[in-house]
Amino acid sequence: MCGLLFTNDPRVSPESFRAALGLMRHRGPDVVGMYRTTVDSVQLGHNRLKILDLDNRSNQPFLSRDGRHAIIYNGEVYNFRELAAQLDEPLRTTSDTEVLLELFLQHGPSMLSRLNGMFAFVVVDLENGEFFAARDRLGVKPLYVHEDGGRWILSSEIRPILQATGRTAPDPIGVRQYCTLRTFFNGRTLYQGVCMFPPGHYLQGGRFRKYWELPEGDRTPPDDEELGALIESAVRLRMVSDVPVGSYLSGGLDSTVVAALSGCHDSWVVGMPKNNEFEWACLAAAHLGSRHHEISVTPEQYREILENVVRARAEPISVPNEVLLHALSAEARKENTVLLSGEGADELFFGYDRIFRWAATAEAWDLPQFARLYAYGSGRDLEIVEDAVAPFLVRGSPVAIVAAFFQVAHLHGLLRRLDAATMGASVEARTPFVDYRLVERLAGVPYAYRLANGVVKAPLKRLFATRIPSQIVERDKVGFPVDLAAVLPDGQPGQTPMDRFFEHNLRLLGIDWPAENTEA
Repeated sequence: MCGLLFTNDPRVSPESFRAALGLMRHRGPDVVGMYRTTVDSVQLGHNRLKILDLDNRSNQPFLSRDGRHAIIYNGEVYNFRELAAQLDEPLRTTSDTEVLLELFLQHGPSMLSRLNGMFAFVVVDLENGEFFAARDRLGVKPLYVHEDGGRWILSSEIRPILQATGRTAPDPIGVRQYCTLRTFFNGRTLYQGVCMFPPGHYLQGGRFRKYWELPEGDRTPPDDEELGALIESAVRLRMVSDVPVGSYLSGGLDSTVVAALSGCHDSWVVGMPKNNEFEWACLAAAHLGSRHHEISVTPEQYREILENVVRARAEPISVPNEVLLHALSAEARKENTVLLSGEGADELFFGYDRIFRWAATAEAWDLPQFARLYAYGSGRDLEIVEDAVAPFLVRGSPVAIVAAFFQVAHLHGLLRRLDAATMGASVEARTPFVDYRLVERLAGVPYAYRLANGVVKAPLKRLFATRIPSQIVERDKVGFPVDLAAVLPDGQPGQTPMDRFFEHNLRLLGIDWPAENTEA
């Protein structure tokens, strides 16, 4: 797990490049690596967090045997050992980095379909300056892009691009997206000229090409044996590590299932003194026999972390609990460099039951109703909501539209939150429920399977009814609690706590609350 930075822009000086790379040292505090060539002004930078093959032989930029190609890479390919056995040449390391580079050199872009993992990487031909970049199917790992007349900058975070280009002008549409929907859609960010590299795509010859998309159409549900095997395999793969692995354990269904299957020695929960899930997490930890850690964050600590994180990232925080995740990760780093998370289960099993129940019974698509159920800001910026959901309207029925939207667009925002919160503390988060095999297998299965007899996440509860405490299986879904009234007590008259939170984030970045998000 790391931070990468690439450019072929001659206007970016080596000094500016080095400074930009230094802004995300937290993503890889173990080793800093840089490579510069006179061909097409190519510069590659990498901050390494050692997870696999802790030897310095796996440092990056990593060069091919003949020295012609270099790779910089952020992520983990969980099936890399299986893939390594299929290569023609013996390997020099035991890292997935070398496997990625060799696979690309032997098979080109077609190698992407073989990868099971989370990744963003750039491969450069050092003789002619041509480069290839790719991002994983669902966007577990971040990658941001700035392009100007064939001159490119690619980075694991936004702030290095701002540093290298001097761009700080906010994107009005991006601001409206944040205020209405708490995150960004269709490749936008908070800033003009800085875009998200689209998940499931690769970049070659200056053109983006899609290599994966969520399957369409109806599918027969898996039986319990098939589903259970897929989930267990997804967790088992994500235990591959040369450093200690721990697990989030909130006491909810998703994190408890992951912790139970992983058998991790350490489990972690975070909350605020008067608003937490400690009792449920302790119940789960006692059942699983894990060494359990409770992290409590006071309102004063919360505000301090919030302000530090927003300014360090040059980005607003998407949901209030991201601050708590950052605090937890900072403590967990003392014991575990890798943490497992239950993120993604709600998208697979329709855990957001209020909106899915509406979608399953709606006769036709109703944008205002979707906005009322989904939008987080109090303003009614329907233009922004319509733009966010537009790519999924081809799916047909309301439930198919909502299912695809949540599995692709909504999940992407949550994955960005998880990555930022953990990597900000030099911790790698892994998400078994985002295994592409699970996502593909459950795409298009009926609503009645996922919420059988009206039970939220019915297949998951049925599968694990005898393996985790019955109280947790039967527990109603609750959100990740944050007492916003205690954290941000001052606000405009009539302003909702969430609007107050959004406005506070923008104010920290010197951006005004947009008029479009003020209710008449």
